[in-house]
Amino acid sequence: MSNPKNSETSFFYKKKPLFDFAKRVCDLVFSVVATVLLIPVFLIIAVIIKLTSKGPVFFVHKRVGKNGKEFGMIKFRSMVANAEELIKKFTPEQMREFEKNFKLENDPRVTKIGNFLRKTSLDELPQLINIIKGDISIIGPRPVTKAEVDMYGRHKAALLSVKPGLTGFWAANGRSNTSYNRRMAMELYYVKYRSICLDIKIFFKTVLSVFKGEGAK
Repeated sequence: MSNPKNSETSFFYKKKPLFDFAKRVCDLVFSVVATVLLIPVFLIIAVIIKLTSKGPVFFVHKRVGKNGKEFGMIKFRSMVANAEELIKKFTPEQMREFEKNFKLENDPRVTKIGNFLRKTSLDELPQLINIIKGDISIIGPRPVTKAEVDMYGRHKAALLSVKPGLTGFWAANGRSNTSYNRRMAMELYYVKYRSICLDIKIFFKTVLSVFKGEGAK
């Protein structure tokens, strides 16, 4: 098996209907139970966001899912309310970094509580609703924008052949500490070699990474 951390992954996509069915059942059970148990955490985070900055509690961003279908990815708002407008005020250096990686190392738009939510990955919790709706799975390539889909070139169809995930191979192995090209290789690696065993490994590695605060920015 090739190692996506050292080389680009040659590609061949294989359909796995039984795996997909079992995965959907697990997604529903896990996300419904987790959402119910985490209601107190949702409420606490919502109150803190409202008390510390102006704007809505949630931020919904358009992403591309399986078969190219667009959906609104839900997150706790971690930026100032006019974050999109502030992109126009980026310095040339910031704009180059943003266009290359689709994010900034030190983003001036992120609020203080937002910085904490990102480092702890708590801003991602509302995506449990996306899992229930069927937009994403627990494990899969992280949801991308239209611009990011084009970055995959001839591998676009492969990327969009599976549901995106709340976490995935890239998210559990370095996340923001990897280049975008390496990220694409890692996401395609998952699509090619996805299995129950790999999903379990990714899940527990993600939990460990979150507790250690590795890669989240």
